[in-house]
Amino acid sequence: MSKKEISLTLFPYLLHPRNTVLVTTVSRDGKPNVLAVAWITPISVNPPYLGISVKPGRYSHKLLLETGEFVVNVPTFDLAKEVTICGRKSGRQIDKFKEAGLTVEKAEIVKAPIIKECVAHLECKVANRLKVGDHDFFIGQVLAAYVSEEHFKDLYDVKKHKTLLHIGKNKFTTTQDTYKEIKI
Repeated sequence: MSKKEISLTLFPYLLHPRNTVLVTTVSRDGKPNVLAVAWITPISVNPPYLGISVKPGRYSHKLLLETGEFVVNVPTFDLAKEVTICGRKSGRQIDKFKEAGLTVEKAEIVKAPIIKECVAHLECKVANRLKVGDHDFFIGQVLAAYVSEEHFKDLYDVKKHKTLLHIGKNKFTTTQDTYKEIKI
């Protein structure tokens, strides 16, 4: 197998495909916004923390600093077009929910909304922010987590749930409806 060197600007794509989510935020005056995020990771189970990377120029970045809360909404593969709209357009200029045809609903704890069309939601408050190069890494404490019973038992049912995986640019893939359980 031959290998080639690539530009370091492309290094993130060597770690893709990545689970893609829609992060909802809200302004102090109650205006909701949504951002597509593929740079997300669990950090701790007990207590529950996750992290998202957001570029400082993004409107959602401003709202994260302003209100200190957000919701991670988990879309399925069939929402790839809507996710692309939310990732490529700015909430400063347009209502991305309207543009993408997504339904805003009230969250259980935080003021940031959930997205009805998504199968899972993680309500978070910002616990910390780290400046890391050209992005800020927001650490969110998970306050509530809920999911569609149809898609999830103790794990996602890959026969029903098609995870939206970002390959890069405007390209997505999904899981197959099979899995391997490895016993050692």
